Amino acid sequence: MRQTFDDHADPAFGREHLPLIRAEMARQGLDGFVIPHEDEHQNEYLPDANERLAWATGFTGSAGAAVVMADKAAVFVDGRYTLQAQDQTDPALFERLDFVDGGVPGYLERGVRSGQIIGYDPRLHSPDSLGHMTNAAIRSGATLKPVTVNPVDAAWGQARPAQPAAPVTPYLLDHAGEDSAAKRTRIGAELAKAGADLAVLTSPSSIAWLFNVRGGDVIRAPLPLGQAILRADGSARLFLDPAKVTDDLGAWLGNAVTLETPDALPSALSEMKGQRVLIDPAQSSAWYFDALQTAGAQVIRGADPCALPRACKNATEIEGSRQAHHRDGAAMVRFLNWLATDAQTSLPDEIEVVTKLEALREATGALKDLSFDTIAGAGSNGAIVHYHPTHRTNRRVEPGQLLLVDSGGQYLDGTTDITRTVAIGEPSAEMADRFTRVLKGHITLGRIRFPAGTTGSALDALARQPLWMAGLDFDHGTGHGVGAYLSVHEGPHRIAKAPSTVALRPGMIVSNEPGYYKTGGFGIRIEVLQVVTPASDVDGGERPMLGFEVLTLAPHDRRLIVADLLSGEERDWLNAYHARVLAEIGPLVEPAIQVWLTEACAPI
Repeated sequence: MRQTFDDHADPAFGREHLPLIRAEMARQGLDGFVIPHEDEHQNEYLPDANERLAWATGFTGSAGAAVVMADKAAVFVDGRYTLQAQDQTDPALFERLDFVDGGVPGYLERGVRSGQIIGYDPRLHSPDSLGHMTNAAIRSGATLKPVTVNPVDAAWGQARPAQPAAPVTPYLLDHAGEDSAAKRTRIGAELAKAGADLAVLTSPSSIAWLFNVRGGDVIRAPLPLGQAILRADGSARLFLDPAKVTDDLGAWLGNAVTLETPDALPSALSEMKGQRVLIDPAQSSAWYFDALQTAGAQVIRGADPCALPRACKNATEIEGSRQAHHRDGAAMVRFLNWLATDAQTSLPDEIEVVTKLEALREATGALKDLSFDTIAGAGSNGAIVHYHPTHRTNRRVEPGQLLLVDSGGQYLDGTTDITRTVAIGEPSAEMADRFTRVLKGHITLGRIRFPAGTTGSALDALARQPLWMAGLDFDHGTGHGVGAYLSVHEGPHRIAKAPSTVALRPGMIVSNEPGYYKTGGFGIRIEVLQVVTPASDVDGGERPMLGFEVLTLAPHDRRLIVADLLSGEERDWLNAYHARVLAEIGPLVEPAIQVWLTEACAPI
C-alpha cells in the first residue's frame, strides 16, 4: 500500500515552513494568506502534492483550514479533529480554533486589521466560502486578493511532490452495470430539462462514474484528476493529462467523447459566451465561476448532475458490494479472531494492529487499496475520532483497554468501511454500558422502516437516543454515503444532525456508525455499511416503506454487550445478524476460525 502524508507530517512543520510561507507572502505584498484543506478538485483525500495544509501546519486531518498572518497564525478544525489538531500542531505557532465558532470568516472579521491584504488561491475555494470570507473581510476593513502563484506552493518549491499521473483505465460493464453512453444520455436529458446547454464537471468521482473509468491519482480512492464538459446531447469533452491516457482509453470512451489536455480547459471555458452552463458551487472552485462569468456564459448554480444518479447504485453495483463485503468480512473475521486470541496475550501496538489487518486484506488477492488510512486507537487514542497511529503516537494495547479499529478496502466490485471495538482483557462496567448504548442506537437505525422522502437528518436521532437518555452524545455524523469502487465518503446523502434536503433513495449505500468517546479514557464506535432497499409493504401498514439491508458482516464483541440493556426486539435483531454472519462468512474461513466464529456469533 502507498504511504500517505500522515506518515511524514510533523508538528515541526510549522517551525520549518511558516517562515518560508511568510517570506513569499511578503514578496507578493500580502499581510495574510488563507490555506484550505481542499485542493483544485475539492478532494477529501489528497495527492501528496496538494497537501498544502499539512505541509504548512503539520495537521493531516481530512477537514480543516489555516490563516497565516505575518505575526500570528490559526488552524481551524471541527469536533472530529480537535484532539488530533492539538497533537499535530505547535501551540506556540498556531491558535487552534473550531469551525463552529465562526471559522475562517469569523477570524477575518475579528483577527485582521483595516487595510490589510489577505491572499487566497481561487482554485481552492468554493464560490460560497469565498463569498463568506469576502463579506467578513469587508466588515473588518481588509481586502481579499486572488493570487496567481500560491505562496505555499512557492515556499514548498522543488521539494513539493510531482502531481500524480496514474493511468486512466476502463471500468468494465461487469462492475459498472451501465455503459457510459447510456449514463451520458440520461444525464444530458436532465440538463436539458433544467434549462442547461451543458455542465462543467470537476468532481473526480463524477468523472470516474460518468465515463466508466478509474484511476490512481488520489490516495485511497481509484480516482483520476481531470475535468469534463458534458453537453445536453450526451457528448462530452474530457480533459486529462496525456501521461494518464492509456492506449485503449479512446476506443473505450467512443466517438462522442473528445479527449483533450488540461491546458485546453481555459480556452474551452472562454468559448461559452451565451451558453447556459450548469456548475456545482459545492464541487467547483471560484476560479471556474470567474472564468465563465468573464466569458459571458449564463451560469446556472446547481448540484452536480452526476451526484444523485451515482449515489443510487444499480443492481450490478449492489451485488458487487455484497461480494466485496463477503471477501472483506472473511478478512475481518480472521482479524477479530486474532484480536480475541493471540493479541490478548501478545499485546501488539497500534501499528502492528494496522499491519496485521492490512496483510489479511491483501491476502484476499483482490485488494486494490485501502479505502482510507486504518484507524487503530488503543485506550485514550480511541477517543480521538479520526486518529491514525504514527511512529510518534504509537502505543501498545494493554489489559483493561478498548481497541477501536475503523478500516476498509477498495475492491473492483465495491468499497468497504467497518468499525469494530474490542476489549483487551476484562472491560469495565462503564465500557460495557457505553458500548451497549451505542449498539442499541446502531440496531435501531439498522432496523428502521421509513417512507419515501425521508432524509438522513430525520433518522439521526434514532442512533443517539440511548446515549442521550444517559446525558451522552458523539460529535460526528451518524452515516455517510459510500461509492461503488469510488470514494469511501460520497454525497449527496448522509445521516447527521445537520439538516438535509436529499431524501434517502433505493440503492444508496450509507454507513451506520454511532459512537461514544471519553477523552483520556477510551473510544467506542460500531459501523456497518447498509443499502437502502426498495419500498415494500409492512404487515398491517397503510403504505410501503423503505428500509436497510446490512452489507457488512462481522461479529461484535459479546464481552461488551450488557444483555439486560437490550430490548427483546434488539436482541432478536442482533441474534439474527450474528446468525447471518456465521452462515455467510463461516464457510469462507478456516475450520479453527469457524469454531471461534460459532462462539462469537452465539445467541445473546
